Amino acid sequence: MRYFTTRYTSLEGPLAGPGPAMFGTESSLSMFLNTLTPKFYVALTGTSSLISGLILIFEWWYFRKYGTSFIEQVSVSHLRPLLGGVDSSTPSTSNTSNGEADSNRQSVSECKVWRNPLNLFRGAEYNRYTWVTGREPLTYYDMNLSAQDHQTFFTCDSDHLRPADAIMQKAWRERNPQARISAAHEALELEDCATAFILLAEEEATTIMEAERLFKQALKAGDGCYRRSQQLQHHGAQYEAQHRRDTNVLVYIKRRLAMCSRKLGRTREAVKMMRDLCVFQLMKEFPLLSMFNIHENLLESLLELQNYADVQAVLAKYDDISLPKSATICYTAALLKARAVSDKFSPEAASRRGLSTAEMNAVEAIHRAVEFNPHVPKYLLEMKSLILPPEHILKRGDSEAIAYAFFHLQHWKRVEGALNLLHCTWEGTFRMIPYPLEKGHLFYPYPICTETADRELLPKAVFHEVSVYPKKELPFFILFTAGLCSFTAMLALLTHQFPELMGVFAKAFLSTLFAPLNFIMEKVESILPSSLWHQLTRI
Repeated sequence: MRYFTTRYTSLEGPLAGPGPAMFGTESSLSMFLNTLTPKFYVALTGTSSLISGLILIFEWWYFRKYGTSFIEQVSVSHLRPLLGGVDSSTPSTSNTSNGEADSNRQSVSECKVWRNPLNLFRGAEYNRYTWVTGREPLTYYDMNLSAQDHQTFFTCDSDHLRPADAIMQKAWRERNPQARISAAHEALELEDCATAFILLAEEEATTIMEAERLFKQALKAGDGCYRRSQQLQHHGAQYEAQHRRDTNVLVYIKRRLAMCSRKLGRTREAVKMMRDLCVFQLMKEFPLLSMFNIHENLLESLLELQNYADVQAVLAKYDDISLPKSATICYTAALLKARAVSDKFSPEAASRRGLSTAEMNAVEAIHRAVEFNPHVPKYLLEMKSLILPPEHILKRGDSEAIAYAFFHLQHWKRVEGALNLLHCTWEGTFRMIPYPLEKGHLFYPYPICTETADRELLPKAVFHEVSVYPKKELPFFILFTAGLCSFTAMLALLTHQFPELMGVFAKAFLSTLFAPLNFIMEKVESILPSSLWHQLTRI
């Protein structure tokens, strides 16, 4: 202490050089470190560990709830504008604004839930699965959407004029399946009601053959109602609405009859019925008919017959830029192009000689399909297990991927080498779209809403884990705070157990930390005049 005081007071002399100032600073730092007790280090590291642990808990909770880091969000939203950054969310021109508005509208439309064109029968398929496994394959949200669809398809404002239709209007609103079935039987006691036969075929029939028999009875009753309402459709708005309802009923019955034929092995008969329905759908101008997407049923049946020329003809008609895409259209187009080269494709040979034009077209078609729905390849390659598809799907989502792979996996296996080509090339899609939520390549950016909707449509994670794209990675700040918390907690524990040794390490660390500063100060001393340095130290 005496030495320190002497050295410090020597600075007051007018001829004192810069060197003593540096030695005084080092001595004061050394004295300060000597006065610190091990309890101080324990308290310091313990407090740091506690604070970083609280930050970690908050960051993890915020990430689980909102899918982003709170610190990153604050830095981007508030600190970046203050530092002169450009807010990317503000369009600079009217063209950018219009483009973003179109993108948002497209995103909203793609997050719309659609009726699954290949949905199974509740009584003959879904309920049988429940009887065997004890698991419910359909969620309440999915069944509620089906109830709304049935009310839209099979009811109209004039149902109260016909007693059987009035009963069925209430039946479609019933939540209890047994109550719906009882109401359908009650309606059939009054007259042959097409919608009552539909309900029994969907929910009471336990086999496909029984369902087909009921749908044939529904077709007979529905065709008579359709012919009568067709003659009266121009007599008023009430008759027009009734004709629209009868048209929906007739198309629905024929589509389900075609699906029964397909399931019973009469594929050619099913193709003929589906072709007639596609022609009927194009002739009629009712918006609801487009919701059935009958062409997807037709594509699946033609693939079963291995009639690839007709599949290409259907794709040429429906794979248009103005129509909503689907996994069935995109992946079927990729399958046809892969079929031309997959049997002779070898990744080793392709890497040596490069891809041919046909191989390049096939790879581009696969990339296009994967960009539209990136969940499908894992199901086709059997990297994830399949479950029964839901009654509704979300385009570009996991639910659509399950519905597609459930029916089309056999068609990919039938084409030699197609799955091998898919396995070798599908991941290359993600190199073209590193930020899929912000920018797409051939399609609009991937919708953010798919995960939430798929979790409502698909069974809980008890026997199916919803596929998420892009895969959420932990933000940097969560990893950083986790490491900081662990490191400071370890320091606190070591300081508590070995106080003297940790004190030596702390002094050595601080000395090493200040060594570059001391080196710089010495260089400054040697360059600056002693009188100037003396004046600076006095300040």
